[in-house]
Amino acid sequence: MPESIDWSASDSSAAHPRSARGMILSLWDGAEKAALRIDLWTKDMMVDEMADFFYQTMMSMADTYSRATRQTELSDDMKRFAQEFYTKFQKIQLKENQV
Repeated sequence: MPESIDWSASDSSAAHPRSARGMILSLWDGAEKAALRIDLWTKDMMVDEMADFFYQTMMSMADTYSRATRQTELSDDMKRFAQEFYTKFQKIQLKENQV
């Protein structure tokens, strides 16, 4: 587990590298027809941040899929799933905090 994750980009307005608590990198290997992933998060990333991160990532993936394929029905399904995921997470958090 990394102690820290820092990133920078040539088109960023930030003057110095920025800190991040998690990252997901996905690559498509066309020859193998397989997704390759690197998922990292620091010890400081909280469970609620992870849920936010996954929710936002799923919503972003749905938008990307829609732009690339024009399959709005499937994109909308992905967004509904992301919203259900996040709603379930919130309910679980509330239940655990009441105990």
